[in-house]
Amino acid sequence: MIKSVIFDVGGVLQLEKGMKKGHSRSIHERIAKFFDLDVDTWFDAIDSVYARSMEGSVKENIVLKTIAKNINVGIIKLEEVIFKVYQDNFKRNDELFDFAWKLKKKYKIAILSDQWHASKKVLIKNKDARRFDVVVISCDVGMRKPNPKIYQLTLKRLGLKPEETVFIDNRDWNTEPAEKLGMKTVLFKNNKQTFRDLRKLGVEI
Repeated sequence: MIKSVIFDVGGVLQLEKGMKKGHSRSIHERIAKFFDLDVDTWFDAIDSVYARSMEGSVKENIVLKTIAKNINVGIIKLEEVIFKVYQDNFKRNDELFDFAWKLKKKYKIAILSDQWHASKKVLIKNKDARRFDVVVISCDVGMRKPNPKIYQLTLKRLGLKPEETVFIDNRDWNTEPAEKLGMKTVLFKNNKQTFRDLRKLGVEI
């Protein structure tokens, strides 16, 4: 019996707007372009801190300070550009958020998402996060998908067994570890397909 529905954020609760498949590359291309850098130079500049930021092993101020120094811009300007690019290229999936609020009448709802410090601020607003029963963000907990431990942490915080949950993500390499743990999964493509797949799994909509 399903007792919880768990949502990813990027590409699920927050949808890409007019971007190529694989939002990370597109986002970084746009940031690089703003600073008149080729994307490889931008990735070199963030290489030492980006992945660590995603896993929460380096503080936000160190991330911004390091990148700003590497591309020779001010920290405030860097932060403004990063935030603007994320804001301009993602759109809140209002239909899916409304669906989550309705589910809360019968199920626990949760977020499980990989984010670095900068993207978290834009894509996971406090007013939305507060309405979920459990919120697990990689940069806050020191691990990221597809590490099985982050799924186990989410289950622990929900107080549920794997088979009592459904995890929705738009990447199959993130749903596969969940399935191996015994969680039900839905590979998100669009809202209509997701609602249909949830019904098949026994979620009352």
